This record gives sequence, structure tokens and C-alpha cells, in this order.
Amino acid sequence: MLVLPGARERSMTPLTLRTPRLVLRPWRDEDGDAFAAMFADTEVMEFMMPVQDRAAIDAIIGRVRGHFDRHGFGWWAAEVPGVAPFIGFIGLWHIPFEAHFTPAVEVGWRLARAHWGKGYATEGARAALDAGFTRLGLDEIVSMTVPANARSRRVMERIGMTRDSADDFDHPRLAADDPLRRHLLYRLSRADWEKARG
Repeated sequence: MLVLPGARERSMTPLTLRTPRLVLRPWRDEDGDAFAAMFADTEVMEFMMPVQDRAAIDAIIGRVRGHFDRHGFGWWAAEVPGVAPFIGFIGLWHIPFEAHFTPAVEVGWRLARAHWGKGYATEGARAALDAGFTRLGLDEIVSMTVPANARSRRVMERIGMTRDSADDFDHPRLAADDPLRRHLLYRLSRADWEKARG
């Protein structure tokens, strides 16, 4: 198990997080169809790497479950009780590639378009940050996106993350001519998070 500087060793029992409107939980088999439907929505996938078929989508779910098995957290399945059993994912993820800021844990989200504009990403990301800093003992959490993804950048700013242009980078898993290759990096330290909470 990779343990980041400042992180505490912990049980691998998967965490479940609750907010006023959301349950962030480990994945269930029945989440697969709703997750696959998101990949067919061009607006949801506008700034994401394409996925070819259902087998590739199922492989992603397998990697998510493997991350939970290894670390006890990951991209939580996001549920709105009484509204929708699965609206996408929100969570924390060990970044799987090498860059100037790794090793690191990322906070991220992807929601079905029907659930945009309701504040769910912000609400869930704040809960993920809280878990990362208080229950997992992380010293820093990062987030990243392409320059054109204004919606995600606004969420990053709402949850207290900041960007230094010197941190921007070319994603090592994308080709040099890929229009999504350039990424912006946002950061939040535990000290700054605690300061903002007063």
C-alpha cells in the first residue's frame, strides 16, 4: 500500500461518507448501467478521455473497487437518497502516473448531466476533503482538469483549492497532439484547509 507523507496507516474497511443530501459509498453491481450511460453523454465526456465499449467501462469499475480494497477509499458512488440511487462519483484517488507533484491524492467528481447545477459536486468534494484531512491524515490534496473545463474549475475554487500556473502540466498519458493534454493543477494543504475552517 502506498502511504503518502503525512498519511496514517488505516484499516481497509471502506469508508462511507454522508452529507446533508448525499451518500458517498462503495460501488454496487447495479451501479454499472447508470455509470455506462454517462459515457454516452457527449457533454459529460467533453473533457474526458474516451472509452470504447462496455468492457472498458467495467474495467474502470474494477479498478475503482481495487482502489477501495487497497486503500479503504476511492471514487465513491454518489447517491441522493429518495431521488436517485446513483448520480456519478465523487471521491479521492491515488494518482496513478508520475508527474512533478506525485505521489499525491486527487479529489475528483463526474456526475450525470441530469444532476448538474445542484451543488452536489461541491457538497461531496467538501466531504471528501474532510475525510482526507481528518480521517486519512493527508497533508495535501490536489485536483486537475483541462483549461476549458470552467465548471470543474469553479468547484475547485469553491472548495478552497488554488492554482499556481507554474504547476500546470502535460498529462503523461495523452499524446502530444491531444487537445486534452494540457492540465491545470489545483492544490489544498491541510494547513490551509484548517485555516479556512477557522
